Amino acid sequence: MRTPSEHSENTLDATDLKLLALLQADASINNVALAKKLQISAPTCLRRTKRLQQEAWIEKQVAILSADKLGRYLGHGLTAIIEVSLDKQGEEWLQAFETRAVKEQAVQQCWRVSPGPDLILVVQTTDMPAYLALTQRLLTQDANVRNVKAFFSVKRAKFGTELPLPSF
Repeated sequence: MRTPSEHSENTLDATDLKLLALLQADASINNVALAKKLQISAPTCLRRTKRLQQEAWIEKQVAILSADKLGRYLGHGLTAIIEVSLDKQGEEWLQAFETRAVKEQAVQQCWRVSPGPDLILVVQTTDMPAYLALTQRLLTQDANVRNVKAFFSVKRAKFGTELPLPSF
């Protein structure tokens, strides 16, 4: 890691790491409060935050909604973790399936994995009929899908978005 005076694109110093840790814990914190926690000036804090965004250290800032509350409000709610094995695993085949999967709003996460299945999907639908419709569009109509194994969530014990960072 470099000191602040040695900052160049795509490097982080201790203050940057602290800033990232604070923002990933609570992105709604205002700049003045953030600067105070980092013991730097508000303009410096804002400049650092903007740089981290421009250099794509921060991909985006979002509100994480309560799946349980929304499920109770909007209807049942169904989370599935799906293993997908393709018949042909060439890059173009993997990319074609991936492209279709990420276009689906119900697909929250899409991971290429190895060994085992080719992809893991985390899917959120309102109910089983919506899940069935998704699988018909995404899995059944694709001649390259060889095998599908789905797991349905009965309880979420932990859900996190924070990446582990060194502490100072």
